[in-house]
Amino acid sequence: MPVTATSSAVEAVYRIESARIIAGTARIVRDVGIAEEIAQDALVAALEQWPEDGVPDRPGAWLMATAKHRAIDLVRRRETYARKLAEAGRALEDVPSPEPADPDGIDDDLLRLIFTSCHPVLSTEARVALTLRLLGGLSTDEIARAFLVRESAVAQRIVRAKRTLGRAGVPFEVPSGPERSARLGPVLDVIYLIFNEGYAATAGDDLLRPALCEDALRLARLLAGLMDREPEVHGLAALLELQASRTRARTGADGTPLLLAEQNRGRWDQLLIRRGFAALERAHALGGAPGPYTLQAAIAACHARAVRYSDTDWPVIAALYGRLVGVAPSPVVELNRAVAVSMAEGPEAGLALTDALVGDPALSGYHLLPSVRGDLLERLGRGEEAHTAFVRAAELTRNARERELLLARAERVSR
Repeated sequence: MPVTATSSAVEAVYRIESARIIAGTARIVRDVGIAEEIAQDALVAALEQWPEDGVPDRPGAWLMATAKHRAIDLVRRRETYARKLAEAGRALEDVPSPEPADPDGIDDDLLRLIFTSCHPVLSTEARVALTLRLLGGLSTDEIARAFLVRESAVAQRIVRAKRTLGRAGVPFEVPSGPERSARLGPVLDVIYLIFNEGYAATAGDDLLRPALCEDALRLARLLAGLMDREPEVHGLAALLELQASRTRARTGADGTPLLLAEQNRGRWDQLLIRRGFAALERAHALGGAPGPYTLQAAIAACHARAVRYSDTDWPVIAALYGRLVGVAPSPVVELNRAVAVSMAEGPEAGLALTDALVGDPALSGYHLLPSVRGDLLERLGRGEEAHTAFVRAAELTRNARERELLLARAERVSR
């Protein structure tokens, strides 16, 4: 195999296996930063050896074994150092013994890595960057491009995150009991945040960033497999499967955003819809009151069941949003409920709910508030007011595609 082809194979395998390799190594060295460095050392070793020796039959296992051997060597060197210090009469350094490399424990390692990357000692931005780096296998440059920030800023964010975890002495473990429940929420939130940024980009020239959606969906599926008894994990997986099913239909051939009513439902991915239904059924089967992700997945399922836009069961969706307001109240959820109510009861009812949110400071820069108002005002025949609302929404969005759509709607209602 040519060197370039071998290098591509090495990088492809590493991209797929990096999270498992880092997780398995971190279990030994108890430090995600050092684990990542060791995993990258294994990558360099593969780049040096595979072109000469050929790609091994099980390349992922080769990388894992190489990384674990280096991790164990590192821990042994630490132990030797500590022993020599003790022999010199100094205090014995408390170094944990390396655990044997147990292939059966690898899934638990991944779970530990997820919870460590999303530890509450880190800011949300740091959790996202670290999760994409360690679990998504994205490079610093890829993360920077995805979130439209400078590569140096992402690099600093990741370095600081690793340093913070080390200084705080965050254990490489999955918390148990109430702490696990408390930490699971931020883990799910980070994965959802990553998906949302891919599904409706905050800024830039494109509405979608499919790679981010795929990474988040992969993480959600992974978590659902690892935490099979947690209903909200399946709720999140269901939500992402169902939302991802509409991806191909959300834009026209030229990238123009298409509203839900305009989408060709024949382009919705039926495999993802079936996966979403199955995950939602699993969430319900586990019992308990539905959490926010399960309720949002139920709303997405209503849309998925409607063969045509006109078949949408808006009263049920409005009722689900009412329950969502109860378990996860926020101005954004209230705004979404207003849209559903407008479809179930008429635009006047929706506008009354929307206008009640106008003075909310949390929505002062949120472009979807005037966008929804513009839509409702247009449906009520109040063209001039709708024009003003759409223009205001266009001023607030940082996404070029959304701005074009909103300005087009403003122009249309003013005719």
